[in-house]
Amino acid sequence: MGTKSKLEYIWLDGYKPTQSLRSKTKVVEDFSGKLADCPVWSFDGSSTEQAPGGSSDLLLKPVALFPDPARKNGWLVMTEVLNPNGTPHPTNGRATINDPDDDFWSWRKLMYGLAGALKPDEIQAIAAQLYVEMLEAGYTAVAEFHYLHHQPDGRPYDDLAELSERVIAAAREAGIGITHLPVLYLAGGFGGKPPAEGQRRFLNAPERFLRLVEAVRDRYRGNAEVAVGVAPHSLRAVPPAALAAMLEAVPATMPVHIHIAEQTGEVEQCLAWSGQRPVAWLLDHAPVDRRWCLVHATHVTANEVRDAATRGAVAGLCPTTEANLGDGFFPAEDWRAADGAFGLGSDSHISVSGIEELRWLEYGRRLVARRRNRLTGTDGVRDLYLAALAGGAQACGRPIGRIARGARADLVVLDGDAATLVEVPPERLLDALVFAGNANPVKHAMVGGRWQVRDGRHHARDAIRDRYRAAVATVRSRL
Repeated sequence: MGTKSKLEYIWLDGYKPTQSLRSKTKVVEDFSGKLADCPVWSFDGSSTEQAPGGSSDLLLKPVALFPDPARKNGWLVMTEVLNPNGTPHPTNGRATINDPDDDFWSWRKLMYGLAGALKPDEIQAIAAQLYVEMLEAGYTAVAEFHYLHHQPDGRPYDDLAELSERVIAAAREAGIGITHLPVLYLAGGFGGKPPAEGQRRFLNAPERFLRLVEAVRDRYRGNAEVAVGVAPHSLRAVPPAALAAMLEAVPATMPVHIHIAEQTGEVEQCLAWSGQRPVAWLLDHAPVDRRWCLVHATHVTANEVRDAATRGAVAGLCPTTEANLGDGFFPAEDWRAADGAFGLGSDSHISVSGIEELRWLEYGRRLVARRRNRLTGTDGVRDLYLAALAGGAQACGRPIGRIARGARADLVVLDGDAATLVEVPPERLLDALVFAGNANPVKHAMVGGRWQVRDGRHHARDAIRDRYRAAVATVRSRL
């Protein structure tokens, strides 16, 4: 048996005129000491003046955690009270505090507004600019989580794959390898909640979505530069029956990417809907294996880490985006200890630097632990760097990330004259690359045997940038 801990859940009841403190004890085994591993717990609100007797189940959501000074292996869990559907209870004064800070959900509204304004040629120009920046930063492939399918009013284009074609055309012009991942999006929340107006360009019935995927596959079958996968957006956007039908219809080797457990709000909503956390639900209801990429997976428990890593899924981590949106820290030490695969990406492209993503993966864990070298060992960052390459290649479904017979010739050459790399011994080159300075040391980049970047410049940088500048000016004039 493991070590038992006592979690004392504390909340304010519904008595008037003055609320009182209430608590109850939950005994758990092998508790990690982390807030993320404190489950949402139900209680009978009829005994605390917070619910009528006929419908009395309420939820306690942990919001802060402290060691209990009075009990061995004890913890004080400060909570707020939620209704069964995950919304704040009327006695939850914490939820009424006017907090002006932005979060993921406010950012999403802004993103929807911009996405709704873009025309096909503008999407292509913006994507091409991004891909040039990625190549110059040393990325040779991109897994494109592709949301936009339809016209701004939600009507399909005459060519159902119009916007997929635009993004793929941008990748081919820039010369970056692409794994195109059309997004399946059906609902605006768990339980099939109706989608919002800002999501109408994303929406496809399952049958139409599968026609889109098949059309793109047929057009690029045999093209080594273009791979095709699928992206059921999230459990909140894809109801269980639709997820199962999609997985049944697509090839068993096709990459599958899904946003999951990125936000605590998502976890709470999933618990209210299903009684399970998102990753646990997915592992119980879908054939998760090596072809799956769990994007973000920020808020996962020790059991979810163990089970997902054992199944071979890749954790798709985007540390700069996760920091920008205030998501939280992925438990990377636990994931690595479980031999979990991971890849790194730029997601929202608030930063386009694989070096910075890897640096902040390590730095984030240092900030949590207040100690150095959390993911690096005696060989420095080498093992972590190689693991990121291997996991990224696995997530993309592409034979890259290594120099070997049968692998593609995707190569990056560093500038040996860069100040941060001068006179660095070969065995410490990767450490200097990741942890020293901010200047981009990428000199050349080859994709599939073709040089796309020479001496730090993409061969079509100016022409692509000019089209991007014109597109941005046009979009701004309409906003």
